[in-house]
Amino acid sequence: MKNKRKKFAIYLSIVLAPAILFTTLYGIYSYKMNDKKSYRNAERDASIYQRQMDQVIGETIKSIEVLAITFESNFTNTNDVKTALKKVNEKDPRYGGIYFLDKKGNVITGTNDYLKQYSLQNKNYLKTMELTHQTVVSDQVETLSNNQKVVAIVTPVVKNNDIQAIIVAHIRIDYIANIIQMLSPNTFVQFESTTGIPIFSTNSNLVLDPKKGIVRTSLEKVPWRIAIVPNTPKINPVFNHTYIFFLIITTIIHGLYLFLHSITIKRQTARERMQNETQKLELVGTLAASTAHEIRNPLTGIKGLFQLLSEKYKDPKDQFYFSIVNKEIDRINEIVNEFLILGKPTIQKMEEIHLDQVINDLNPLIFSESNLFNVHYSYKINSEKIIVLATMDQLKQVILNITKNALESMSVGGQLIINLDKKDEEAILSIRDNGNGISEEDLKKIFTPFFTSKENGTGLGLVVCKRIIESFNGTIEIKSKINKGTEVIITLPLQKGVV
Repeated sequence: MKNKRKKFAIYLSIVLAPAILFTTLYGIYSYKMNDKKSYRNAERDASIYQRQMDQVIGETIKSIEVLAITFESNFTNTNDVKTALKKVNEKDPRYGGIYFLDKKGNVITGTNDYLKQYSLQNKNYLKTMELTHQTVVSDQVETLSNNQKVVAIVTPVVKNNDIQAIIVAHIRIDYIANIIQMLSPNTFVQFESTTGIPIFSTNSNLVLDPKKGIVRTSLEKVPWRIAIVPNTPKINPVFNHTYIFFLIITTIIHGLYLFLHSITIKRQTARERMQNETQKLELVGTLAASTAHEIRNPLTGIKGLFQLLSEKYKDPKDQFYFSIVNKEIDRINEIVNEFLILGKPTIQKMEEIHLDQVINDLNPLIFSESNLFNVHYSYKINSEKIIVLATMDQLKQVILNITKNALESMSVGGQLIINLDKKDEEAILSIRDNGNGISEEDLKKIFTPFFTSKENGTGLGLVVCKRIIESFNGTIEIKSKINKGTEVIITLPLQKGVV
């Protein structure tokens, strides 16, 4: 139960926690991007509304200014003035009414009677017009007697630089709202003064929240601003995208987790296998060493007795048998020695050894063995001084053992090459042949105790070689291909302080 909880906790911390974290970050990022998109859309819409409203206001101003010019020369006939006003009013639904006032702001005539009883002389926009003699747009919404909301535009009728009369045009708020709704339905738009005072909006039931982001754009024709609240990003699309992202990122992280987990298991298995092999080798070595000691004692006595018997019986036939027995005793002795090396190594005297000199010392033996196998032997030493810390006899044993294996693997007419070199702070000894080679399957077992491909082999030779080289802090590596040959590479650390 504890292991399951531990594994789940590991899975949670490695897979689910990062997936949730990345998904949360992605969700926040996606929401912000949609929020920015809403702002960009709001800025675009504000620009469209600004152009449209400038056009509506500009057309209205132009229309009543034309009327003002018309009335400069003659505006004494009230019926003619009223007729002209009605013609303009009926051509465009934007007007809530057009009125002709005297210079004091009293209504003389108009397209309707909504202002007949009103005096506009106290209106701010009228006072501004009197001061500037220019067309002025009101910054406030007025409600007529028919409950219609309008915005007033006033322009003076000027003659000899004096205001003779005033024309007032009312633009219907519902007309402006309809234009906005046609351009962008379901969008809340507020028109306000340059100081931020609301004039009117497309939805009178809503109020701009100052805490929310607001996009504002100024009109060119009038001192108004358009204020738009960007649409809040819709949660459903963001949630759907985030959910898909969660599935994808979870799948990817889960795949990586399984991949890394499989690598970890393989490494752990390899480590355990190596530990088992090491423990097995230690056990075999311990048994081998103890057994070897037990064998060596009677073997020494047997060999001595056979020497005495060989001196007593001089018959050629007896001598032939004695020689065979001596060879077998020597073979048993060699196996015993290998067993002893497999055991816990004894303290040996390490000394500085010239590897080039070792090769030169062994060359006569290797040449002799090569001739017996009809193999061409060559060697190359690429450096004058290659000095390592090792034991001379064991180092020679390793080289002779490997060269013997190489010679036995080659058919008639093979080639054996020994190359000695140094690189950085290491001596590199390469022993290469073009023999039968070793299969990939056997190459994995080559250093396993008692594994051999020879009929009379013990399977201890290479194991002993590896144990000896590792005792010198070196490494041994074997590369081989079937029917192409084998190369054994021995690497030993150079003796420090020697160049």
